Amino acid sequence: MAGVRVRKFAGSEISQYIDDLAALRIEVFRSFPYLYDGNQEYEKKYLSTYTQARGSAVILALEHEEVVGASTCIPLSEETEDIRKAFFHTEYPIEEIMYFGESVLKADYRGRGIGVEFFRHREGHAHQHKKKYAAFCAVQRPDDHPLKPAGYKPLDAFWKKRGYTPLPRIKTEMRWKDIDQDQESTKSFMFWIKELS
Repeated sequence: MAGVRVRKFAGSEISQYIDDLAALRIEVFRSFPYLYDGNQEYEKKYLSTYTQARGSAVILALEHEEVVGASTCIPLSEETEDIRKAFFHTEYPIEEIMYFGESVLKADYRGRGIGVEFFRHREGHAHQHKKKYAAFCAVQRPDDHPLKPAGYKPLDAFWKKRGYTPLPRIKTEMRWKDIDQDQESTKSFMFWIKELS
């Protein structure tokens, strides 16, 4: 992590980084498994949620003043219904969960411990807001997907090492246009959760 600072920003502090965050999300999410064909205006609108929602935060990895990575968290009660509804009628109360939106990191900066720092900062934020659980979801792609790179390894082992458990019965769906498609299509997501000590 030499030369890279990892810092938490909240509320209006996030605003100055919205353009950089939008560009970073588009860059990283073009890769498998997301294959997301994003656009700057949509991303800026999406990210503005974090400047307004109570209890939200963005963790940034900065090299000098360049944003090379970012990780988000928000109380699940402040999230969209597409995310919240997955926990309706489960044993996990929505008001007790801090939702981890996404982590994006430029390829050259992976393997340096920044992802571990992202989790540490977000879990610390969840503790500050007295949440019992931290949860996130991950897109599900078939093993034989034609755009899956040779040697691709999912992050399951990394997440399990951080103490997260998959919840195969708790899922949601989202839609976007893949980089090899002409129209949006529906993707399935599965949740992971950790009870915070």
